Amino acid sequence: MNQDLQEPMAEIMPNIITAMSYLLQRVSETNDHLSQKQSISGFHGITKPSISIRSYLERIFKYANCSHSCYIVAYIYLDRFIKKQPFLLINSFSIHRFIITSVLLSAKFMDDLCYNNGYYAQVGGISKEEMNMLELDFLFGIGFQLNVTVSTFNNYCSFLHREMVRLTNMNSLSVEPSLSFRSSFETKPVMNTLEEDSLITHHNKKQLAAA
Repeated sequence: MNQDLQEPMAEIMPNIITAMSYLLQRVSETNDHLSQKQSISGFHGITKPSISIRSYLERIFKYANCSHSCYIVAYIYLDRFIKKQPFLLINSFSIHRFIITSVLLSAKFMDDLCYNNGYYAQVGGISKEEMNMLELDFLFGIGFQLNVTVSTFNNYCSFLHREMVRLTNMNSLSVEPSLSFRSSFETKPVMNTLEEDSLITHHNKKQLAAA
């Protein structure tokens, strides 16, 4: 991960979690009231979890010990999933499973070391078998497109930071009730894993330089 990106994020990360939780809460509540036909998947529970989205993200942040960039990348993965699977809406019955799965995948892709599926299952309050199933469902849902370019990362990070500032200064955020979180960000075609302008490439170059 580029050090110039990582250091400022360390300072604002708790507030980024707050902004993400608020945005995801608004999206899930909006989709709860949509009358359009919605498909049911393994991400949907029978009842709404009692833990709030913010508390759930804070729990993951406390115990997963993944890099700060993973949460931005997880948000990008969620956006990609919704764009590719428009009938599998993120709502109050599915948002928690979507969150833990997207963070798991981003940690595996971004970090040199991360906890296994069994540990993430415990953090997320689900079984290891369900965690394994959700991981596969999510991967197929986004077409295994895990690579994120630096420009895309910066766009999402800037957006979340702006929403954080608005939440702090105005105590309110506005979210468009659409199927996508931030459609205008994904203007470039998705790159493959060999793309030079990727977060993982920058991260690997840093590790090689240190070696």
